[in-house]
Amino acid sequence: MAGEDKGSSRPVVGHVLHSLGLAGAEVLAAAVARRLRGDFEFVFFCLDGEGPLGESLRADGFEVVQLGRRPGVDLALARRLGRAAAERGVALLHAHQFTPWCYSALGRRLGGFKGNILFTEHGRHYPDARRLKRVLFNRAMLRRRDRVTAVGGFVRDALAANEGIAPKRIAVVHNGIAFGPPPTPAQRGDARAKLGLPDDAQVVMQIARFHPVKDHATAIRAMPAVVKNSPLARLVLIGDGDMLAAAKQQAQALRLEQHVHFLGLRQDARELLPAADAFMLSSLSEGISVTFLEAMAASLPIVATDVGGNAEVVVHEQTGLLSPRGDAEKLANNIVMLLCNAEMRKRHGAAGRLRLEQRFTQQQMCDRYAAIYREMLG
Repeated sequence: MAGEDKGSSRPVVGHVLHSLGLAGAEVLAAAVARRLRGDFEFVFFCLDGEGPLGESLRADGFEVVQLGRRPGVDLALARRLGRAAAERGVALLHAHQFTPWCYSALGRRLGGFKGNILFTEHGRHYPDARRLKRVLFNRAMLRRRDRVTAVGGFVRDALAANEGIAPKRIAVVHNGIAFGPPPTPAQRGDARAKLGLPDDAQVVMQIARFHPVKDHATAIRAMPAVVKNSPLARLVLIGDGDMLAAAKQQAQALRLEQHVHFLGLRQDARELLPAADAFMLSSLSEGISVTFLEAMAASLPIVATDVGGNAEVVVHEQTGLLSPRGDAEKLANNIVMLLCNAEMRKRHGAAGRLRLEQRFTQQQMCDRYAAIYREMLG
């Protein structure tokens, strides 16, 4: 039957992504596939290479197709995607972010794919602006039975304002994660021992790729004031990216070698979170950060910039403290306030954990996507 896996009655859904690295959109797509595989068959299409998550998905029995995008507008890739989806009986393509949506729509026009497309936007660039080419593309290629989702209200509003998509067409599906009980003191001790951190260190952790939008520079600029007030403070940075070398040079120039630790890309980041006293993101823009949710699962208070969807997750002065983008002084004040007040850390961490349990579970997220899939599949 067209649109179903051969030998299975489950409709085939194709996730279309840039790659399968350990970033938010990719991790969430993998979680959806793993949780919903009893009702749907999933295949992953990667525009720009596979990444470490692809290997684990293959090991779990999912097919991963690499399409090898070339620079510029690669119409040949669109044809390959459309044909690959048609050959595998894909009934629905779930495109994560604008470029995968663009190639999915072109693949339907050029490559033989006949199904519907779900376009999910996970975040926005900074600065964000209305681009006429995108508006015209969306109007021409978005069909009546296609659907659009955003991971939060900020992202939904940006899609409407800057992408020309009617607000009534955009549903909000918040990101969600699976989590166990809060970490124990023993797990905290083990995580600190793994990182070589003394028990009396005051640890702020940030997990983010080293990209301009994450603005690690402001986080590092905040640290001299933090250390002046809290000499035991340590900033632990987990992630990799093009701006890593510049961040290391900045820390060295500020003589922060003993206070700023660069761990690189770690697949055990979740296990390291209990080592922290607080979690931080200094981003210029965010959608609904999965790392926030992981920190909340670890009952950590959060210090972050008041940008994008951050305030949809972090309630100022209840689950964390927010400051303006690029304001190193205010960010430092908020870090010091948390590090110097154990009762506030405990209260904010517990409130964040409760908020996670109520609003940002993986089950809630997957139930919403499953309902959208079924509606689109008729």
